[in-house]
Amino acid sequence: MNMQKQFNHVGLEANLPDIPTVNENGSRYYLCEDDKYPSVTTVTGWKKRQFFMEWRKNNPRESRRVLNRGNLLHQLIEDYLNNKDINLLSTTPVVATLFAQLKPELDKIDNVLALEVPLWSSTLGLAGRVDCVAEYNGELCIIDFKGSTRIKRQEDIENYFTQATAYAIMWHERTGNPINKFNILMATEESCTPQVFSGKPLDHVSNLYNAIKYYKKDTQNLLLNK
Repeated sequence: MNMQKQFNHVGLEANLPDIPTVNENGSRYYLCEDDKYPSVTTVTGWKKRQFFMEWRKNNPRESRRVLNRGNLLHQLIEDYLNNKDINLLSTTPVVATLFAQLKPELDKIDNVLALEVPLWSSTLGLAGRVDCVAEYNGELCIIDFKGSTRIKRQEDIENYFTQATAYAIMWHERTGNPINKFNILMATEESCTPQVFSGKPLDHVSNLYNAIKYYKKDTQNLLLNK
């Protein structure tokens, strides 16, 4: 299936090798060259951890569906941005619909520097894999792709903003190049149009550090109470 858009990929001078991961005590850790760091997703979503644990327990079928939907959608987006042939008939109708919804926003991306690249920061003590670093509407930014069952309000997804902020800090630390903007591109099942949340990492640094502090304190308490 010819999706028309061809994306330019820009080579990186910085070496960003793959990082092995382990799961311990409910957290995912990346085994970086100088330490073991918890994942950005784990830390920024830690406050909602109990809520989602209960939700998954009470809704196992829907939980599996949502997880599968996210994996398929991310793979489809990654293949598209890598200029691979896309066949929407080979995926589920829901994922095909979400991808088609996002496509006009994906086509605003170009000059791709990174897709699913591992990053880490000794300053933050975090690691993770960034969805995309590229130009969006001609401006270099962190780009995160999300699928959702329902339309989101900005106050519902503060952890997405702190996550993108962490990736911007990691990118600067690993490559020496600052990124001053992020865009979260979200397709939702209850809407025909995507949601785009834009922001500046600088505006969310304090929330990121608060999330890190909360995670460290709570995990220490959990270990002490074992």
